[in-house]
Amino acid sequence: MVFLSEQPVTAADKTFFQLRKDIVEGEIQPGSKLSETELSTKYAVSRSLIREAINRLEACHLVERKANVGARVVALTQEGLTELYQVREALEGMAARLAAKNMTDQEIADLNGLLSSHFQEVKSAGSYYQEAGDLDFHYRIILGSKSNHLISMLINGIYHLVRMYRVQLGMAGPRVTTAFDEHKHIVQAISNRDEELAEMLMRRHISYSRNNIEAKLANNF
Repeated sequence: MVFLSEQPVTAADKTFFQLRKDIVEGEIQPGSKLSETELSTKYAVSRSLIREAINRLEACHLVERKANVGARVVALTQEGLTELYQVREALEGMAARLAAKNMTDQEIADLNGLLSSHFQEVKSAGSYYQEAGDLDFHYRIILGSKSNHLISMLINGIYHLVRMYRVQLGMAGPRVTTAFDEHKHIVQAISNRDEELAEMLMRRHISYSRNNIEAKLANNF
């Protein structure tokens, strides 16, 4: 089992995590040019640490390099969303299938507990923002798949780019309630060890989410 800690270990890790968070949450805008000098001043670290962080951000698809331009934060586009969510739907669908098979009873109980805490947020605030890592419903299911290759492709690969779309163009209005209901049905299928249903519901949930974000992209960009 791969254990993926989000806790900063070194100065380089801390710089990378902070930059990643600021990009995902839109503090650094999509499409922005990344200046090592400006960022080293902003975060009070050396340019070498910024350079390393940018290289790591490129590896997880949050930053791209272009000739004669340098490093830029990826832009949020319809084409990028479609391609990303096609991959996400397939991989997370498989993760849900494997989670129904491989999660322990305690892990499923913890997942239900997480969903209950999310319900309080939906009920009181009318929003459904999920922190990264163990507080994220999707993250728990990915880890619950117990597939090292799948975990690597999702968590180390596209997870934070998906979060960038989710956080900046995420749920509001009626979608908050319907998304939460979809999560409940997925967890019920996992609890029942119904692998086929868990995969189908996860794929459908991600497809609905893509449609929601596509509509917002059309209005915002």
